[in-house]
Amino acid sequence: MPLRGRSALRRIAARGTTTAVAAAFVVTTGVAAAPVVHASPSATGGLRWAPCQGTAHPGAECATLSVPVDWAHPDGPKLGLAVARRPATDPGARVGSMVFGPGGPGDSGVQMVVGNISRFSTEVRRRFDVVSFDPRGVGGSNPVTCSGDLLAERPSPQLKNQADLDATMAYNKRLRADCRARTGPVFDHLDTGQTVRDVDALRAALGERKLTFHGSSYGTLLGAQYAETFPRRVRAMVLESVMDHSVPTTWEFLQSEAATAEDSFQEFVKWCDGAAGCALRGRDVRAVWQGLLARAGRGELEDPAKPGTSLSSSDLVNTVAFRKFYKADYAGLATAIAGMDASKPLPASPTSTAPLHPATPVFCSDWRLPVRDYEEYASLVAMMNRTAPDLPYLLPIHMTAACLGAPTANPQHRLDAHGAPPILVSNALHDPATGYSWAVSVARQLGRSGVLLTYEGHGHGSVTSGPCMERAVNSYLTDLAVPPRGTSCPAVLS
Repeated sequence: MPLRGRSALRRIAARGTTTAVAAAFVVTTGVAAAPVVHASPSATGGLRWAPCQGTAHPGAECATLSVPVDWAHPDGPKLGLAVARRPATDPGARVGSMVFGPGGPGDSGVQMVVGNISRFSTEVRRRFDVVSFDPRGVGGSNPVTCSGDLLAERPSPQLKNQADLDATMAYNKRLRADCRARTGPVFDHLDTGQTVRDVDALRAALGERKLTFHGSSYGTLLGAQYAETFPRRVRAMVLESVMDHSVPTTWEFLQSEAATAEDSFQEFVKWCDGAAGCALRGRDVRAVWQGLLARAGRGELEDPAKPGTSLSSSDLVNTVAFRKFYKADYAGLATAIAGMDASKPLPASPTSTAPLHPATPVFCSDWRLPVRDYEEYASLVAMMNRTAPDLPYLLPIHMTAACLGAPTANPQHRLDAHGAPPILVSNALHDPATGYSWAVSVARQLGRSGVLLTYEGHGHGSVTSGPCMERAVNSYLTDLAVPPRGTSCPAVLS
């Protein structure tokens, strides 16, 4: 595995980082949908596995793990945690169980194991039972449920004065009360600190003396805090697309988010300037994009997914562009932009910015992002727009507004995982949602335990990005072979 351009890596690391905010905007506070699978009842002290029902992908097994609603009162009320596994495909070479920590917050680990097992390498599936779960408040694990009518009243994050900010805080309070009443007592115990205890209970129920764990995106916060809480119970841990929970202030959080997103936009423009397959080649890509933003702001841009309906500038940024950055689908984004640019304008009409995202209680419980008043809020928005001039009103500002006034049970802090074994920290240089510098920071906080593995490419997620990355991760998970410090893998061209 070649060592590549360390000076270049340092320059990128200095640009700032981001959280998994785009992933963190998976809405868990809507009216809850039924779980994809039906989990079996749990047996006392263990897991009772049965084939997952209601799925077109046979082979997965489901169970329910009973855990306390509040780990501070382990003998109190319980909730059922939905769990799924796929047994190792080569039982004779089986190492044990590997627990996957899903992202979001709001992603279903059960759905991942049941329907998207190709997310994991063939070697990992051969050597491990791949196990995951729906975190508390998600899917089949006592999902957060809120009034649909109240959610429909969400205010815009484009606040214009102090009265708007006050109204947003009042709305947030009403929404939290409604969700709490509909969801039950677990609503006040959804932070990652509680989920860490759930994972340790799952480890014990699986019969594993030590935990083998792969966390992706928001799941890296879970993994890091598990290593901090139970450092000597870790066998191996991969943190992929890494969140840095030490970012201390609202300003630094939002600035790093904006810088990382803008980096991906600049990489897209650079690609388009030189790629024969770019539908915008030979044109000023940034000018075309700014023209679309202007049309969206006037209500003239048609939503390609909803003919006859206008697309807001916020949705143009956060659903059209940002989603393509996750898979580094630059060709797809260029084609989408070209199509919208050529579309017939709708009649100009008043527009409304996409409504405030109902922030997941998990996110608000894990991140303290205070804003003193409207003047500070306006300065934060202006800073983000200076930092990411091509991507106004990115989702992180939505989340900041949606968490105003919320209590934070698990606020930011620097990691202290003294005594943990080597932990593999993996990140792409150009990740739109978890910036490279964040991975550098987390590896440093882990001290001697932190081993940074760099993917020199683009996109959100990296452990299966080519044979170099797969070899490094597979060898570590199966044989505890730690790659040399400073290892990087070349980008895989699509």
